[in-house]
Amino acid sequence: MEIEKKFLVNELPTDLPQYELWEIEQCYLCTKPTIRIRKKNDSYILTYKNPVHSEEALCMSEETELPLTKDSFEHLKKKCDGRCIQKSRYRIPYEKWVIELDVFHGDYEGFYMAEVEFSSTEESNMFHPPSWFGKDVSGDYHYSNSYMSQK
Repeated sequence: MEIEKKFLVNELPTDLPQYELWEIEQCYLCTKPTIRIRKKNDSYILTYKNPVHSEEALCMSEETELPLTKDSFEHLKKKCDGRCIQKSRYRIPYEKWVIELDVFHGDYEGFYMAEVEFSSTEESNMFHPPSWFGKDVSGDYHYSNSYMSQK
């Protein structure tokens, strides 16, 4: 079970180079439920993601990940709908959580979004975002990468 909050980002932290970085390309075979292929640095993953609950303050989904080879990723990429999402993801420690800051490229160049995962809904209620976060868009499907791939 994935429990997360999503936020727009008002400004990028100035110390980004010090954090772990993943270069990500992800494409969607299906958006309802979500069947996604992802290249993350040199690894390849197939993900099945089915929303369980979404509200203004929280997103919850069942998520299953399976490994792919580079060849299978490239083969499936040709079958994807919409555009592939390209982004740099910085993993930023913050209090007891990790912020995943996505800096988008390609069609979404200049767009930034942050996600934080939690072990429970109670834990998510304890979260107070840093000052560089913007609007909480957790329940708004317009900010899901699967939706963005279609627009």
